[in-house]
Amino acid sequence: MLHDQRRALVVDPGDAAPVLAALQHEGLTLEAILVTHHHNDHTGGVANLRQATGARVYGPKREVMPEPLTRLGDDDTLAALDLRFEVLEVPGHTAGHIAYFCQPPDAAPLLFCGDTLFSAGCGRLFEGSPAQMLTSLTRLASLPDATRVCCAHEYTLGSLRFARLVEPDNADLQTYQVQAQELRSNNLPTLPTTMGLERSINPFLRTRWPSVTQAVHLRDPMAQDPVSVFAALRAWKDQF
Repeated sequence: MLHDQRRALVVDPGDAAPVLAALQHEGLTLEAILVTHHHNDHTGGVANLRQATGARVYGPKREVMPEPLTRLGDDDTLAALDLRFEVLEVPGHTAGHIAYFCQPPDAAPLLFCGDTLFSAGCGRLFEGSPAQMLTSLTRLASLPDATRVCCAHEYTLGSLRFARLVEPDNADLQTYQVQAQELRSNNLPTLPTTMGLERSINPFLRTRWPSVTQAVHLRDPMAQDPVSVFAALRAWKDQF
């Protein structure tokens, strides 16, 4: 949830109940519902929230979504909470996945990326190809270092264990794993992360780095070009 103390927007509400409770507790009016892709854990609360609040729903133009909604794709924008969000098509996890990027005044940029990018990881390829996902992640990785990356799931500790397997000598990764473990041990989130941090510790954003390519080659000597290296890395994670 993002709010200005009066109005709120929510992203990927899989369940309406906690959203409605938060709105009531904070005294907020729900203005908009932003959806990144069609999976039920991201859309399950949309219908009830729309009915209860009258909020306008936005979602990807290329996926089956709970109607009615405003469908969005590359180069589209939307306005909510007096902010301007740019829509980025980032297929891979699903065929029509989108992300929302915003540069608030006097604050670090915001990225709502659904299941495309996680801290130290990325989403499974349920519908898209490795080439699509690599292109999507490369696009997100081009955003400013300070961008606050609001992933849809707290998968960080598991992703970090895999990342350490790929790059055991990455000092940034070692440091971040200790910090993330401390946060979770205190029941605090590791999110949002930042794009600058992710470029230094996320193996799926580092598939052109020698340390990552060498680790992948040891498992799959046929992985030579960037797409095949990424595909082999994702397959390795799927079996981890």
